[in-house]
Amino acid sequence: MELHYELAEAAVVHGVLWLKLAVELVGAAVIGVGVMVAIHAWLQGVRQSSDLAFAQARLSLARYLSLALELQLGADILSTAVAPSWDQIGKLAAIAVIRTALNYFLGRELQKEEAEPHVHETKSA
Repeated sequence: MELHYELAEAAVVHGVLWLKLAVELVGAAVIGVGVMVAIHAWLQGVRQSSDLAFAQARLSLARYLSLALELQLGADILSTAVAPSWDQIGKLAAIAVIRTALNYFLGRELQKEEAEPHVHETKSA
């Protein structure tokens, strides 16, 4: 009976580690796509001589970075769920606080930047 438990536990650990790797890869891909989208938005703005090109590119990249941060935090949680030691739990807590703070300030900046172009549009109208 114990052998079945150990085999099942090993299969679950193996599956979770593969899932963690997949989530990390998706997070990295999201960052890569975000960088390409931001560069494209910036280049379009530069070609059109838009004053908001840089802000639009930053907003675009910030959205992707926010999603990637959430995915990377999920991957960290998965790795800690497999074999949690107090050291790993402490590291996860520190990483979670740092990533949550980054995401919070990124979200605030997104809201500020999204509101700002509307102010420019109403002034010129």
